Order: sequence, then C-alpha cells, then structure tokens
Amino acid sequence: MRKFALVLLLLSSFALAQGTRAWEQSSFDELEKGTAKGIAIRSGGGLELAPAFKLLYTSPSTYIWAIASDAKGNAYLATGSPARVYKVTPEGQATVVFAPKELQVQALVVDKNGVLYAGTSPDGKVYRIEPGAAAAKPKPAEKTGEAQATASSEIALDPAYSSSVYFEPKTKYIWDLALAGDGTLYVATGDRGEIFRVTPKGEGTLFFKSDEAHIRVLALDGKGNLVAGSDGSGLVYRISPAGEAFVLYSAPKKEITALALDKDGNIYAAGTGEKRSGGAVAPTTPAATAGGFTFSTTSTANPQQPQQPGPPGQPTLQPGAVPLPMPIFGAVTGSEIYQIAPDGSPKRLWSSRDDLVYALAFDPRGRLLAGTGNKGRIYAIERNGDFTDLLGASASQVSGFARAPGGGLYASTSNLGKVFALGSALESEGSYESDVFDARIFSRWGRAEYRGRGNVELFARSGNVDNPDRNWSPWKKVDLAKDAALDVPPARFVQWKAVLRPGSEPPRIDSVALNYRSKNVAPALDDLAVQPGARFQAGTRPSASGGDDSGPIQVGGPTVSQPAPARADFAPPAFRDPDYVAIRWAAHDDNDDDLVYSIYYRGDGETNWKLLKDGVTDKFFSVESALFPDGGYTVKVVASDAPSHSPDDALTDERESGRFEIDTTPPVISDLAGASEAGALHLLFRASDAFSPIRRAEYSVDAGDWNFVEPVGQISDSRTENYDFSVPIPAAAPDKKQRGDSSEHVVVVRVYDRYGNMATAKTVVRGK
Repeated sequence: MRKFALVLLLLSSFALAQGTRAWEQSSFDELEKGTAKGIAIRSGGGLELAPAFKLLYTSPSTYIWAIASDAKGNAYLATGSPARVYKVTPEGQATVVFAPKELQVQALVVDKNGVLYAGTSPDGKVYRIEPGAAAAKPKPAEKTGEAQATASSEIALDPAYSSSVYFEPKTKYIWDLALAGDGTLYVATGDRGEIFRVTPKGEGTLFFKSDEAHIRVLALDGKGNLVAGSDGSGLVYRISPAGEAFVLYSAPKKEITALALDKDGNIYAAGTGEKRSGGAVAPTTPAATAGGFTFSTTSTANPQQPQQPGPPGQPTLQPGAVPLPMPIFGAVTGSEIYQIAPDGSPKRLWSSRDDLVYALAFDPRGRLLAGTGNKGRIYAIERNGDFTDLLGASASQVSGFARAPGGGLYASTSNLGKVFALGSALESEGSYESDVFDARIFSRWGRAEYRGRGNVELFARSGNVDNPDRNWSPWKKVDLAKDAALDVPPARFVQWKAVLRPGSEPPRIDSVALNYRSKNVAPALDDLAVQPGARFQAGTRPSASGGDDSGPIQVGGPTVSQPAPARADFAPPAFRDPDYVAIRWAAHDDNDDDLVYSIYYRGDGETNWKLLKDGVTDKFFSVESALFPDGGYTVKVVASDAPSHSPDDALTDERESGRFEIDTTPPVISDLAGASEAGALHLLFRASDAFSPIRRAEYSVDAGDWNFVEPVGQISDSRTENYDFSVPIPAAAPDKKQRGDSSEHVVVVRVYDRYGNMATAKTVVRGK
C-alpha cells in the first residue's frame, strides 16, 4: 500500500501538466518532511494524534543511561556527566539519591521494596541504595566521592538514602542488570563477556562466560530463563537458571542494544553495527566507550578521578572524560529489530537506515515501542511490521523506558538528559505543518481535497520566497464543510497545516491535496542543430559502407549509444546516410506542459517559410534530402504548449538553425581526352559542379591504383576545374598475346565535389 501511495503521489506532483494540477501528500516519506507536534505519522501514510507526551524533568547530567520505576510511580535515573542516580516523583520533583566516584552510573534496577541496585563504569561496582536508612553511614571511600559530587551539583544529596558496595565483579564495564523475582541479581559485564549472579545476601559468582567481548543487555522470561544480548557477533542467548546457555539467534548486526519480551513469549531484540564478512566484526570506534556511546577527552567533571584504561585496542580514557552521542560500533549504520518466536524461529520485524535503537518496551495497547537516536524518535511497531513515527523528544537519543502511573511510560533521553511522561491517552491537540511546496511558477490556488475523519481543521498560506517566515500570507482556515477553497494569494509557494483534536472518533488524516493552476509561460527552445547526410535510427542500424562512416555520429550534442524512447529528451543515434538530413532540438517548459513542434525551412534568397512537418512530439526529425534542390537552407522549429492549454492561452517559442547546404548532384566531367606522347600518356578533362566547388580528382590506368591529380593552378576551390597532366605509360607485359596490344590503355577519372558526390568517366588511349 505504501508503494502504491507513493506512485500516486509522484503522478500527481510531477506528471505533465494538463491545466489544473494537484499537489498531494499522503505517503510516509512525504509527510515525515513536515513538522509534527503531538502528531504521529503512519508508515502506510496519514496522520493521527499521538499519545500525550510531556517533559517531566531535565537533569543536570547530560546522559541518562538507564531508567527504572518503583511501585509508587517514582522514576530513578542512572546518569553520567556527572554520574548520579536521581529520584523523580510523578510531579517532576527531583532529588539525588546516589553520587558515586565512578564516571558513569550505567545500569539500574529497583526491587519491590524500593531498594535500588546501580552498576557503575568503568572499573565499576554494583551498589545497593536503600531508602529510609539515614542513620547508616557510607564507607569512607564512598563518602569522599559523594562529598565531591554533592559539592558540584545543584541538587543536594538526599540524606534519606544510603549506599553500599553490594558486589564487585572486577571487570571493566557493567552494562546491564536484571532482577529476578526471588531477589537474585544478574550482572552483565565487559570486556570479558561475563554474567554474574548475585544472591540476595550479596554473594556473587560467575554465572555465564561467553566468547564475546561484551554482554550488553539482559531480560528475564516467564520461566526464569535469562535472555542476553552480546556485542561482537550480535548473539541472543537463552540461559537457564542452571547456567546452561543456548544461542537463540545470531543477528546480521554486530551488537544487540535492547531486549523486550511480551506476554506470549516472543523475544524482541534490536541490533546495530555491521559485521565483516566471514563472521568477523567491524572495528570499534577508537575511543573508550560506555553505554553505547564513546568517551570524549575534552572536558573534566571530576579532576581527582584516577586515570582508567579503556577496552583492548582503544586509547586510555583520560580523567573526567564524558560521553559523546556516538554508537559503540562507530559509524552510523542504522538498526534492525528481530522477533524470535516461542518456538525459536526468528524474523526481521523492522529496520531503519538512519535510526539507532537504544530501548524497547510495550505501550498500553501492547505495541512494541522503540526508543531511537540520533533524532530522538519513538516508533510504535505492529506485529506485521507496520510502524508509526509516534513521538519526537527534544533530545538526541531516547535511551530507556520504565512504567509510569496510570498505565503510561517514562521515557529517558540523553544529550540532553531528560525524562518524559508518555501517557495512555491521546494529546488534547496536535498540529502538523507540511513542508513547503514549490510550484516553480506564480500560481493560483484552488480547492483542497481532504480525506480523513474526526475533528480536523485545515489551514493554508502562500508566499513568493521559500521561507514562510519571510512575509508570507497569514494562515487562512479552509472550510472543509463548504467548498474547501484556499483563500490564499496567488504565489509560487504554498504550505498547509492541520490541527487535530479528540472527538467522538479518533481524528486522522489520510491525504491532503491542493489544486492549483500555474500562470502559463511560453516554452523555450534551447538548441537546434542540423546535420545533412545523416538519419536518426531508433531501431536497427541501417546498412552502410565499412570504415568509420558506419558508426553513430553526433548531431549537435552527445551521441546516445542506445535506442531512446520515441518521446525521449535525447535523440536516438544518428547514422550517416547521404539521402537524409537529421534535425535535432532541445526544449523545456517551466509549466511541464506537453509540447508539440512544427518544422519549417527556407532556401537562400527566399522570403517565406515553408512547412516541412507539424504535429511532431519528438525532439528529432529526419527528412529526405531529395526534397531539397541543391542550395543553402535554414530550418526553423516552433514549439507550442497547445496540448495543455486552450487556443487562447497557448504560447509558442521558435528557433532558427544556422545556414546549411545540401548538394546531392554529382559533378560533370567533360572534354576528357588522352594521347600517347614520348612514352607518356597526356590527359585533359574538365570537372564542373552546379553548386559546390570540386574537392578532388583521381585517375586509374588499366584498372591500376587510384592516383590523386591536381587541377591546373594546383588549388581546387572552384565549381569548375581544368586538368592537364601526363603519366608514364605502364610497362609492357611479358606475354603480349595475353595482354593484347600494349599500346592501348584505358584511363578512368573520377571527381568529387565538396559534399562527396562523385562522377566518373573513361577514355581509351592508343599508341601511334
């Protein structure tokens, strides 16, 4: 359906004009060029109201790596630059509950009692953060780090929370945490690709070791199995509670960045990054990484932080480095989402060349949501692969989702670090502004054609510069209940806006088309070329003599090596043919009107143009040269846009060719005579042409080779040339009986005019 809609759009927008035309927008590719506020764009085309989406809190930290929520609806943010754990109430009030000495709080989970577990990187630990324990005192090392962080933060550290080291995996990175119902904590790490299991008592053991560099994401299914995604070969594992692992899927992408499991047992995995052929992975970006982003070495948040080494093969991370919004795998290569069914069968559900998926979750309707970068978009994806560009956050990356009160979701972002509340209800109002349409010519705007339903208002405005902020007309409402006329001034550019509000049925727009009629401008003939002795051949090449003359030749422009369609802008190949004249021209019409051409000719000394051919729709024509007596001529082509306009409105343009000559009559040879004199043949003749100068003459004696001969005066530049020359008598043959009388010789002469027309004559010269 999407492809069909796109075809209709192209036909309506760019088809050859027939008076009134329409600019229609209905496909996703066209609608995504506009500006949507509270409006979702369907992949099959059309607009609808988006879910309610509001900014809840802006963090002092630039990056939010993970988000979790408790039973009371509070959101907790794991952040970096600086490293914090923030608590954000449903009303948007924020406090800092944890400020470690590490650079990043990378992962975060909350148990049913409101206890938080936070994983830090690099060279990090898992911390246990407890509410309601103000009397507990942190360890000295932690106290120092917290004091430093609090001093530089605008939000004071909440004294109602205490923290302690819960588990130390002694690995470079802690990427993700997953908390089972019995309180068992699973810790995904790098750079040795290990998963640790930590009991509720804080006793940690190695649970699973992969041959991958990083285990990036974790999730738990309904049977207590751990699902894990790796960075290296893009593997999705299912690991039983006993630690037995099975690779469910080897993705075409290098890294698994997000996981989500639905109630039916389907696993959804997002992959990104390109693998090399043969299963090898692409090289990582040459910078230390965390949370799917690279570290920069340009700013310092904690000057006293000791230097940390980066992953193998990467530069050392400098003190105080902060992350930049670049994916771990380097160049932007897009993302894919895979669905792995309960029986283990995988399929690609969704893909994007531009968006990178960082988070997956489900909305109240059960649709899969994908949080992406680097445009901060949230997509809703159906099980059949259809999707909706649902929302856009005012940040570069949507990094996580968590449950919110009332059936909604929290969405966290990075660059900038923000938290949004995504509601279960629709926005109270949404607006959409189309991109600017350029009619290319001053135009009058007619009616709007609208297909949709629900509470929708349509507006339009016009202008003569491509920026609507530069003195365009004001927005004028289009009365959809009446004639839907566009009450906007005639102009070159136009734009429409729609406002959608909830009503008795959900509002939606399927398509909007604006009718217009451009002011007619005359067509323009850009070029005209004439080539005597040539013929256009759109099909099989005509027979010709050998040598270079048999190939295509150029007529006023580049040769087209393949046959062109009858209505092509470029002429088909032209081949040498002395019986024809080839005419080619170039023309355009700013209205994209259909054009028709008339061809005229006029000879030297003539006043009136004679019609050669009218009703021509191609931009090339061949005519027999026999229709033209020898002489000089000029051709004129007239272009008319009459097929697209009434007789009163049609306009024309014309162009004359340069003068060209036609000569199809061969020269005349007269007074040819020869005599045998003193061992030589003395020859005389005259060559004349009615129109063009004699170009050259040749002779042959007794069927021998052709030899060039000069005219009297040695310069061949006149229509009449005299020839007077002598040549040696050929030697007698050894057997005179076979050759006959050697004193008799046959002399043949041939003469060419300037246009290659040839005449021949012969004479017999006998000895005395």
